[in-house]
Amino acid sequence: MIGDETPDTDGLEVEDDFADLIEAEEAAQAESHRGAFGDFGGSTDALIDRTFREKIIIVGVTLGAGDVEQTEFDLDELALLVDTAGADVVGRIIQRRHAPNPATYLGKGKADELKDLSHALDCDTVVFDDDLSPAQQRNLEKLLGRTALDRTAVILDIFAQNASSVEGKAQVELAQLRYLKPRIRGKGSGLSQQAGGMSAGGGARVGSRGPGETQLETDRRRITRRIHKLESDLRLMASHQDTQHKQRTRSRAGQVAIVGYTNAGKSTLLNQLSGAGVLVEDKLFATLDPTTRRLQLPGGEAVLLTDTVGFIRKLPHHLVESFKSTLRVASQADLLVHVIDGSAPDPQAHIDAVHDVLAEIGAGEVPELLCFNKADSTPEVKRLVDRTPGSVGISASTGEGIEHLLLTIGDRLRSTTDVVELRIPFDRGDILAEVHREGEVLTETVGEAGMELTARLDEAASAKLAEWIAS
Repeated sequence: MIGDETPDTDGLEVEDDFADLIEAEEAAQAESHRGAFGDFGGSTDALIDRTFREKIIIVGVTLGAGDVEQTEFDLDELALLVDTAGADVVGRIIQRRHAPNPATYLGKGKADELKDLSHALDCDTVVFDDDLSPAQQRNLEKLLGRTALDRTAVILDIFAQNASSVEGKAQVELAQLRYLKPRIRGKGSGLSQQAGGMSAGGGARVGSRGPGETQLETDRRRITRRIHKLESDLRLMASHQDTQHKQRTRSRAGQVAIVGYTNAGKSTLLNQLSGAGVLVEDKLFATLDPTTRRLQLPGGEAVLLTDTVGFIRKLPHHLVESFKSTLRVASQADLLVHVIDGSAPDPQAHIDAVHDVLAEIGAGEVPELLCFNKADSTPEVKRLVDRTPGSVGISASTGEGIEHLLLTIGDRLRSTTDVVELRIPFDRGDILAEVHREGEVLTETVGEAGMELTARLDEAASAKLAEWIAS
């Protein structure tokens, strides 16, 4: 059920215009429909009713001069998200518009088509690929008689399922509450038990406004207090992370972060490099909590390698904000290993999406090594490497190209250090040993008054050994 140019009417701008579109039986159906995919209800548990797999219709809108083919790709990705969340896509609808309809995002004609398709397929929920405003969400639910959600709600649901650490759970709850706060009106959930209900036009029924509004404000205050508490807790966790980062910096080990689009193979690569035993699933956002392992490079250098949460197109800003403390490991790294799925339909779009998020979290200037994955399954990886100077091609699952990747990581880290000449007296064996610990000794010869060394040292090591550096 795909259509580009369905005639529509843009006159629906406020909820009251829906009075003639909604019959009493549809309102009753909205109350009793089994779909629970988007019923937040003030809870930060998973958003889907796990007793059955809901039937979902996904909706995409190509705006302005946008590409319909790109909208199709985005809907394919949304279908994967829905599957990961535990539901089944049973249909899709696409429309081209100059701008979103303020009332329903879709135009009136296409919204009616969506309503008919929802009844024909007996779907439980409709999911839009773009963000819906609270008013648009309410209007659509009244019109369709079932839950209406957007991509953000699906991503939040997946995050809620996969968060396991205390910090991860706090970050997910914070993101959910920020999403929920403007949407609690009219949900009829346990969080917002209003006295009475809503009229067909969307307004409060006579006799229910006072208590309902009072409870609504109480709910909002509760959410605001909880948001402030979570933000405070996460700031405390961030200060602990800063302490750990300083300790790692003093250890002189290089900091390498694995970043990339979701499901690109980051966790598989970490397991291949370090035997970390991180959970690997062919699902989006299987990894939320960062894992760090110590790794010895072929040149002898020790590095700390950290796996990070995957990125995705249209990643909600408030979600990035909530996960900033986790994502900060990328901005603190000495090198980013950017893993790209070489078999993806549009790898460059994935690269651009990751770069957008890296810039948002302050990691846009960190040195980057592009690593095209899945060389075992597609010849495209070799072509991508040939077209991208300085990149490497690997198979994280089979180990192909891993040795070259490790050598390249060592080279990139060494390129950030300085080559210096040192003269160390024969009786200062302790200093000689320290040079070997702090950096990479390139040459070592016996001079007239002591040992003469050429070594690569980072800024901190150079300052520490400044007394022995030849002018």
